[in-house]
Order: sequence, then structure tokens, then C-alpha cells
Amino acid sequence: MPRDRVSFRQVLKVREFSVLWLAEAQSLAGDQLARVALSILVFEQTASAVLTALTYALTFLPALIGGALLTGLADRHRRRELMVACDVIRAVIFGLMAIPGQPLAITGALLIIATLAGSPFTAAENALVPSILTDEQYVVGMGLRSLTTQLAQLAGFAGGGLAIAYVSPRGGLAIDAGTFALSAVLLMLGLSARPPASAGADTSTVSGYLNAVVSGARFIFADIKLRTLLGLGWLTAFYVVPEGVAAPYAAELGGGARATGLLMASLPAGTALGTLCYVKLVPPDVRARSIGLLAVLSSVPLALCPAVHSLAPSLALWFVSGFFGAYLVQVYAEYGRSVPDERRGQAIGLASSGSLAAQGVGVLFGGIVAAAARPSIAVGVAGVLGALLAVGLAVAWSRVVAYRGSHLPIPPASSELREK
Repeated sequence: MPRDRVSFRQVLKVREFSVLWLAEAQSLAGDQLARVALSILVFEQTASAVLTALTYALTFLPALIGGALLTGLADRHRRRELMVACDVIRAVIFGLMAIPGQPLAITGALLIIATLAGSPFTAAENALVPSILTDEQYVVGMGLRSLTTQLAQLAGFAGGGLAIAYVSPRGGLAIDAGTFALSAVLLMLGLSARPPASAGADTSTVSGYLNAVVSGARFIFADIKLRTLLGLGWLTAFYVVPEGVAAPYAAELGGGARATGLLMASLPAGTALGTLCYVKLVPPDVRARSIGLLAVLSSVPLALCPAVHSLAPSLALWFVSGFFGAYLVQVYAEYGRSVPDERRGQAIGLASSGSLAAQGVGVLFGGIVAAAARPSIAVGVAGVLGALLAVGLAVAWSRVVAYRGSHLPIPPASSELREK
């Protein structure tokens, strides 16, 4: 195996990718700050753990609707212009949310709209990357984006509370609005204009649009390779549970804000290190074949949490779970390059939005179980369920790889591996 692999520096030398990466990185930092701001804002005004978890879930759940109905726009419209429009919409919405004295009900409604606007943006952004980077560049680029996401989460969890203490929760929302505005400018100036990937079906009527959405979904779910990769990606519903119950989990261990911050930082810290090792040290063919095993290993540490009763082993378990969660980089890369460009926006948008929605369900589930039992039980149950599902998906993925190899594109009429 050659050792001169593609580096992060090489992919950043690709101008359009560096623009996408910079716009995404600063926007991610703003999003993390906004999540912390919203959690603090709701808890300060309601003192309700359930409402706080629900508000956090609202940063994910509406993406399910957006993924189903809106991501096809990324294939039928110019992707750069669509991304800029979504950024402008979100900048305005978060600007409105930052107005002092805003009722929580209105803030929640605006948050839903902002999350919906994120679905076509994510679809267009992720569909553009395979057109900008090719082959191993694409995997390394996805790895860099994943690493950046984890570092943004680390920075948000580590410094978000301190930052909000200085600028106030509404001030944090205003900062997030500014990051969306900056992203819109960067994308408009730094990306090349491209025609729509596909004119698609007639979407001038509601029925035509819905038919196009259904057709795209059928294409994705009809093939076991794409379906299995979706399932492996949506296991994030279980991995996010610790993040959603970190505060009560820390309290269960006798800790406070410091313990909460350490716990929340341990998952992205593990994923950041895991991603770095996975992309830089593991050969591409091994990465592809190890997806299922790593998915199982990522859930097992969480299943052990009810058996530990102090902070240090909990941090270690959460860190190890995040470390093995680096397999998601390969999942997204395999999925993205298995779909033709004319369908890539909707396909990737459905995967991303479905993952966000799954995380929202996971956070809500964790909050309910934590309230009914103990936070450590909620994390343990999530780990057990995640491991069981991961085993089934790992078996399905091993059959896909054995049959036609992980990198082969999906044949238009592939039926041998489709379930009846």
C-alpha cells in the first residue's frame, strides 16, 4: 500500500473545497454557540429538563420533513445559489430570534423554520463535494469536515457556556446569525456557477413535486447498499443520547457544570482523534470493510455506562464510543459516491436530514428514559439498542462488500441483493 496518501493540506489547496470548508467551519461554531444559548435560555425561563431537551431536539427533528420534501431542490436548482438563499434565510431568522423579550413559543417556531431551511442547504453542500474532490481526495475531504465538526463541538461545549455568560443567550443567537451571513458571502464569491444537476421531473405542480420526491426516495431505498449505509449513518440516534443527558448524568455522579462540560467534550474528542487515525493510518480497502464492526464497537461502551459510578470511567467510555464512531466518515463517503450526480442532492439530503431527525428522536428518548429511571440507564439502553441494530447492519454490509465490493456504483437495475 503506498504511503504517500492524500493529506488534509492537499485537499485544502483545492480552492472551492477550501471555501466550502471555511464557510462550514465558522457556521458550525455559531451553531454550537446557538445550541448552548437556546438550552440556557429555555432552562432559565422554565427550569424544565423536558422542555430544555425538547428545544435541543428542535434543532434536529424538523430536518425529517425537510429531508423528505426539500432536499430534491438541490438537484433541480443551481446549488450555489440555493445554498446562499438558505444562508440568508437562516441569518434573518436567527436575527429575529435574538430580539430581547421574544416569547419562547415564537423562538421555537422560528427555530423550526431555520432547521427546515438547513435541509436543502446540507443537500446542496454535500452534493457539491464529490464534484470538487475525486477518489481518495473525497474521503480525506470528508474526514477533514468530520474532524472540523468534532472540533467545533469541542469548542462549543468547552467555551459555549463561558461565551454566553459574556454575550447573553440572545447575543449568542445574534452571533449565529452573523455566521450565516458570512457563509452566504463566502459561498457566493468563492464557488463557481454550475447549472442544475438535473432538470428532473415536472415539479410545477404539487402532485408533480411530490411524485419527484417519492421517485427519489424509492431509488434510495430500493437498493440494499444505499439502504444499509443509511441505517449505519442513522445509528447516530443512539450515539447522541449521552450528549442530551450529560447534565443529569453528571449530577448522578455527584458532579456539576465542570463534569457536564468534560462529559460533553469527551465524545467529540474521541471522534476527532478516531477520524484522524482512521483517515490517515487505515488503508482505504480496510476502512470500507471495517464499517460494520466499528459501528458495533461504537455502541458497546455506552451499554456499559450503568455499571460505572464515577466520572473518570464514564469519560473513558464516552471517549471510546466517539473514537469508534469515526466509521461514519467512510459511510458518508461510500454513500455519496454511490449515487449519480443528478440524484445526489436528494439522496445525500435525505441521509443528512434523516440523521439529524434521528438524533432529535434520540435526545428526546434519552430525556424521557433519564426522567423515568436514571441518566446512566438511558445511556446504557441507547448503547444496547445501538449495538443490536449495528450487528444486523454489519451483516448486511458484509454481504454487500462480498457481492460487489464497496466502491462499485449502484447499477440502475440492480435486483440481486434487494430484499423482497
